[in-house]
Amino acid sequence: MKDFFKFMFASMLGFFLTIILLTIILFTVIVSLVALATTEEISTPKNCVLQIKLDRPVSDRGPKNPIFIDLYSRSKRDGLTDILDNIHKAKNDDNIKGILLDVSVIPAGLSTIYEIRDALIDFKKSGKFIISYSEFYSQGAYYLASVSDRIYLQPQGMILFKGLDAELTFLKGTLDKLDIKMQIIRHGKFKAATEPLFLDKMSPENRKQISELINNSWGKIVEGISASRSISISQLNQIADSLKAETPEDALKYKLVDQLAFKDELLQDLRKKLGLAEKKEINFITLEKYSNVPDSYNKLSGKDGKIAIIYATGSIGGGNGNDQSIGSERISKAFRKAREDKKIKAIVFRINSPGGSALSSDVIWREVSLAAKEKPVIASFGDVAASGGYYIACPATKILADPTTITGSIGVFGVVPNLKGLFNNKLGITFDEAKTNANSDYISITKPMPTYQVKVLQAAIENIYSSFVAKVAEGRHLSRESIDSIGQGRVWSGKDAKRIGLIDDFGGLDRAIEVAGALAKIKNYSLIYLPEQKELLQELIDQLTGNETRSAIEKEMGEYYKYYQYLKEIQQMKGIQARMPFEISIN
Repeated sequence: MKDFFKFMFASMLGFFLTIILLTIILFTVIVSLVALATTEEISTPKNCVLQIKLDRPVSDRGPKNPIFIDLYSRSKRDGLTDILDNIHKAKNDDNIKGILLDVSVIPAGLSTIYEIRDALIDFKKSGKFIISYSEFYSQGAYYLASVSDRIYLQPQGMILFKGLDAELTFLKGTLDKLDIKMQIIRHGKFKAATEPLFLDKMSPENRKQISELINNSWGKIVEGISASRSISISQLNQIADSLKAETPEDALKYKLVDQLAFKDELLQDLRKKLGLAEKKEINFITLEKYSNVPDSYNKLSGKDGKIAIIYATGSIGGGNGNDQSIGSERISKAFRKAREDKKIKAIVFRINSPGGSALSSDVIWREVSLAAKEKPVIASFGDVAASGGYYIACPATKILADPTTITGSIGVFGVVPNLKGLFNNKLGITFDEAKTNANSDYISITKPMPTYQVKVLQAAIENIYSSFVAKVAEGRHLSRESIDSIGQGRVWSGKDAKRIGLIDDFGGLDRAIEVAGALAKIKNYSLIYLPEQKELLQELIDQLTGNETRSAIEKEMGEYYKYYQYLKEIQQMKGIQARMPFEISIN
């Protein structure tokens, strides 16, 4: 028996050593391959077409390593900055003759698509062509494709063109079944972040703000399509109301597309445009490969200084966070670095956030305020910069957003679950306690909050809201009364935000960089990107050790991932929240 255990443990040790060795080898091979690929520079083939697919999630900032693959989902994430840079580079690249948009469903927000569309409109100033082809155009994809000189649709394909529908998820029924009571303390009649916890449908105030939000966004979509396709806005709305774009024949009839064609027919038309023989292979280059083409057309040497772009994406919390979540420590460190570096003459603060922890937002606000006193800070809003996302931006020298950006939501709330019913009535669990002081049990989730404790929490929320309003008023040079009147937790579109003074002007990331350069009085500048991203090896370690599993869950759950994500957001709400008033899915 003694020998048996000896051999068994020896075998187990050998097994684990083998696993460790294989892991080291795997790391070595992956690192070598990726390092080789990322350092390879290529040149653009002559008479070439840039192919843009946009079939992967688009975040403001792509991974540090261009070909980095998520080991769980075996997919990559595109960066908006990289996409815009490549389109601008292609505009001046004599070897690029045009762009083929091969888009179907674009996993990106409307404002992100809006910025890419603007870059394509700018590309057309070069006189080069843009052609679109797809078997299916979602509304976002068609909005982007509408800038094309010619739009192709597969003869059995379709265009989804129906208007915008905002769907909210309500959990009251589930909580009632579980006998869970959510104790809500909030300020702001529009602060609807908590509504899904105690209502089963939208309040009148929430319905009002969401209706205005999606109508403004839809208005911008049809306005852009109308200008590009020479179809009146009223006619576009009639097409959407009657679902007249469902069949390819109707899409052609109503001039949403120019031609119904199979892929081989599209390729033949492209050959004619490029002056190629009938069976000659077309030189396509993808965005991914084109990223490795040196930008010899950018003549800026950076002699006048640098502009720092600081990215803040995701919910706001404490600690370091990562590229998909905002950690107050990580963002604060980036601002200190940019503020103290004399070579950095201006800062662009790119924000894509629904908010989060009020305390963490205040930590970041302080660093933005200090930086803005020393050099221009331009806040650039992406798809959403609301509540805490607006809080951290309000000290900026200037604020820019797209007309479709979701912003505002100046308000705060607190949620304390009362799980007594669940524990007592559903699980048979009871609690008892002994305490030293009258409120030693502040805050408990196993019983209802006493009236006094509710008053204390309400006072804290009122204090934070008052501070929020004061800081916005100071940053926007408006009165507290005016900010309170447009606050109360109400969400605004970028279009309305400009009208009421929450932003200064329209524009995406490119425009924000231009404004930063102008305010800093520099023309020849280089860009530096912060916070610093992880090295490749650390990214791989995080994935193999299970620290980065979101994409795997997202891939497995598909469209239902949003419900999982919503529950995770609720679970992570610690302390008083400055968060957007709803989780919304715009279809």
